[in-house]
Amino acid sequence: MEFRPGIAFFGMGASLLLAGALLARHLLAVLCALAFSPLAAQAATTERVIVNRYTGLAIEGFDPVAYFIDHEPVLGSADFEASQAGAVWRFHNEGNRASFVAHPEIYGPQFGGYDPVDVARGVTFAGNPRFWVISGERLYLFGLEGHREEFAADPEEFLRRAQARWPKLEQELSQ
Repeated sequence: MEFRPGIAFFGMGASLLLAGALLARHLLAVLCALAFSPLAAQAATTERVIVNRYTGLAIEGFDPVAYFIDHEPVLGSADFEASQAGAVWRFHNEGNRASFVAHPEIYGPQFGGYDPVDVARGVTFAGNPRFWVISGERLYLFGLEGHREEFAADPEEFLRRAQARWPKLEQELSQ
Protein backbone atom coordinates (compact mmCIF):
# COMPACT_ATOMS: atom_id res chain seq x y z
CA MET A 1 0.00 0.00 0.00
CA GLU A 2 1.37 3.33 -1.00
CA PHE A 3 1.56 6.20 1.49
CA ARG A 4 -0.40 9.20 0.33
CA PRO A 5 0.02 12.12 2.75
CA GLY A 6 -2.96 14.04 1.38
CA ILE A 7 -5.39 11.29 2.28
CA ALA A 8 -3.68 10.60 5.61
CA PHE A 9 -3.85 14.28 6.47
CA PHE A 10 -7.50 14.44 5.48
CA GLY A 11 -8.21 11.31 7.52
CA MET A 12 -6.43 12.71 10.54
CA GLY A 13 -8.19 16.07 10.13
CA ALA A 14 -11.57 14.38 9.93
CA SER A 15 -10.76 12.35 13.05
CA LEU A 16 -9.78 15.52 14.93
CA LEU A 17 -12.90 17.27 13.73
CA LEU A 18 -15.06 14.35 14.84
CA ALA A 19 -13.30 14.17 18.21
CA GLY A 20 -13.78 17.91 18.68
CA ALA A 21 -17.47 17.66 17.81
CA LEU A 22 -17.94 14.77 20.24
CA LEU A 23 -16.12 16.69 22.98
CA ALA A 24 -18.23 19.79 22.35
CA ARG A 25 -21.40 17.68 22.42
CA HIS A 26 -20.32 16.03 25.68
CA LEU A 27 -19.51 19.41 27.26
CA LEU A 28 -22.86 20.79 26.16
CA ALA A 29 -24.64 17.80 27.70
CA VAL A 30 -22.74 18.25 30.97
CA LEU A 31 -23.48 21.98 31.08
CA CYS A 32 -27.17 21.39 30.35
CA ALA A 33 -27.34 18.73 33.06
CA LEU A 34 -25.78 21.12 35.56
CA ALA A 35 -27.91 24.07 34.51
CA PHE A 36 -31.19 22.19 34.69
CA SER A 37 -30.57 19.89 37.64
CA PRO A 38 -32.70 20.73 40.67
CA LEU A 39 -29.69 21.22 42.93
CA ALA A 40 -28.03 23.62 40.51
CA ALA A 41 -31.17 25.69 40.05
CA GLN A 42 -30.79 29.12 41.53
CA ALA A 43 -32.89 30.13 44.47
CA ALA A 44 -34.93 33.27 44.29
CA THR A 45 -32.96 35.54 46.59
CA THR A 46 -35.59 38.27 46.77
CA GLU A 47 -37.86 36.12 48.91
CA ARG A 48 -38.12 36.01 52.68
CA VAL A 49 -38.20 32.22 52.34
CA ILE A 50 -35.88 30.74 49.76
CA VAL A 51 -37.82 29.09 46.95
CA ASN A 52 -36.42 27.36 43.88
CA ARG A 53 -37.48 29.67 41.07
CA TYR A 54 -38.10 26.76 38.68
CA THR A 55 -40.02 24.38 40.93
CA GLY A 56 -41.50 26.62 43.62
CA LEU A 57 -40.13 24.25 46.25
CA ALA A 58 -38.68 25.40 49.54
CA ILE A 59 -35.30 23.92 50.51
CA GLU A 60 -35.08 22.04 47.20
CA GLY A 61 -37.88 19.67 48.19
CA PHE A 62 -36.20 18.32 51.33
CA ASP A 63 -38.46 17.53 54.30
CA PRO A 64 -37.72 20.14 57.02
CA VAL A 65 -39.12 17.92 59.78
CA ALA A 66 -36.84 15.01 58.81
CA TYR A 67 -33.80 16.96 60.02
CA PHE A 68 -35.26 16.73 63.53
CA ILE A 69 -36.71 13.19 63.30
CA ASP A 70 -34.24 11.34 61.08
CA HIS A 71 -31.21 13.55 61.80
CA GLU A 72 -30.44 13.82 58.08
CA PRO A 73 -31.80 15.50 54.96
CA VAL A 74 -34.58 13.42 53.38
CA LEU A 75 -36.25 14.33 50.10
CA GLY A 76 -39.96 14.90 50.44
CA SER A 77 -42.65 13.50 48.18
CA ALA A 78 -45.15 15.25 45.92
CA ASP A 79 -47.76 13.14 47.75
CA PHE A 80 -47.15 15.09 50.98
CA GLU A 81 -47.04 18.83 50.32
CA ALA A 82 -48.07 21.99 52.14
CA SER A 83 -48.01 25.64 51.14
CA GLN A 84 -46.68 28.13 53.63
CA ALA A 85 -44.93 31.51 53.35
CA GLY A 86 -45.30 31.54 49.57
CA ALA A 87 -43.50 28.24 49.14
CA VAL A 88 -44.36 24.61 48.53
CA TRP A 89 -42.88 22.36 51.19
CA ARG A 90 -42.51 18.62 50.69
CA PHE A 91 -42.49 15.93 53.33
CA HIS A 92 -41.47 12.32 53.66
CA ASN A 93 -44.78 11.30 55.24
CA GLU A 94 -48.10 12.67 56.49
CA GLY A 95 -46.92 12.85 60.11
CA ASN A 96 -44.05 15.17 59.17
CA ARG A 97 -46.42 17.28 57.09
CA ALA A 98 -48.87 17.60 59.99
CA SER A 99 -46.07 18.58 62.40
CA PHE A 100 -44.84 21.29 60.04
CA VAL A 101 -48.32 22.69 59.37
CA ALA A 102 -48.93 22.91 63.13
CA HIS A 103 -45.53 24.52 63.87
CA PRO A 104 -43.79 26.01 60.82
CA GLU A 105 -41.86 28.42 63.05
CA ILE A 106 -40.17 25.46 64.72
CA TYR A 107 -39.51 23.18 61.74
CA GLY A 108 -38.88 25.72 58.99
CA PRO A 109 -35.27 26.80 58.50
CA GLN A 110 -34.42 29.96 60.40
CA PHE A 111 -33.80 33.21 58.50
CA GLY A 112 -35.93 31.82 55.66
CA GLY A 113 -33.22 29.31 54.77
CA TYR A 114 -30.53 31.95 54.28
CA ASP A 115 -27.06 31.21 55.63
CA PRO A 116 -26.92 32.61 59.21
CA VAL A 117 -23.20 33.33 58.92
CA ASP A 118 -23.88 35.60 55.95
CA VAL A 119 -26.95 37.10 57.62
CA ALA A 120 -24.70 37.94 60.59
CA ARG A 121 -22.44 39.77 58.11
CA GLY A 122 -25.40 41.70 56.73
CA VAL A 123 -25.89 39.85 53.43
CA THR A 124 -28.29 37.18 52.20
CA PHE A 125 -26.92 34.02 50.64
CA ALA A 126 -29.09 30.95 50.03
CA GLY A 127 -28.47 28.01 52.33
CA ASN A 128 -27.88 24.54 50.93
CA PRO A 129 -30.14 21.84 52.45
CA ARG A 130 -27.14 19.49 52.58
CA PHE A 131 -25.16 21.83 54.88
CA TRP A 132 -27.24 22.09 58.02
CA VAL A 133 -27.21 22.07 61.79
CA ILE A 134 -29.84 22.06 64.50
CA SER A 135 -28.96 24.47 67.27
CA GLY A 136 -31.29 25.51 70.07
CA GLU A 137 -33.95 23.22 68.57
CA ARG A 138 -33.97 25.24 65.33
CA LEU A 139 -32.81 24.35 61.82
CA TYR A 140 -30.11 26.40 60.09
CA LEU A 141 -28.94 25.94 56.50
CA PHE A 142 -25.53 27.08 55.23
CA GLY A 143 -24.41 28.15 51.78
CA LEU A 144 -20.92 26.78 52.35
CA GLU A 145 -19.78 23.82 54.38
CA GLY A 146 -17.11 26.01 55.98
CA HIS A 147 -19.82 28.31 57.32
CA ARG A 148 -21.33 25.40 59.20
CA GLU A 149 -18.03 24.87 61.03
CA GLU A 150 -17.69 28.61 61.76
CA PHE A 151 -21.21 28.68 63.15
CA ALA A 152 -20.68 25.54 65.25
CA ALA A 153 -17.64 27.15 66.91
CA ASP A 154 -19.74 30.01 68.33
CA PRO A 155 -23.46 29.72 67.52
CA GLU A 156 -24.54 32.24 70.17
CA GLU A 157 -22.40 35.02 68.69
CA PHE A 158 -23.49 34.32 65.10
CA LEU A 159 -27.15 34.17 66.15
CA ARG A 160 -26.90 37.39 68.16
CA ARG A 161 -25.47 39.23 65.14
CA ALA A 162 -27.79 37.53 62.63
CA GLN A 163 -30.91 38.25 64.68
CA ALA A 164 -29.89 41.91 64.94
CA ARG A 165 -29.46 42.20 61.15
CA TRP A 166 -32.30 39.95 59.98
CA PRO A 167 -35.21 42.46 60.32
CA LYS A 168 -33.53 44.93 57.95
CA LEU A 169 -32.52 42.18 55.50
CA GLU A 170 -36.00 40.68 55.62
CA GLN A 171 -37.50 44.09 54.86
CA GLU A 172 -35.11 44.54 51.90
CA LEU A 173 -36.03 41.09 50.58
CA SER A 174 -39.74 41.89 50.66
CA GLN A 175 -39.37 44.99 48.47
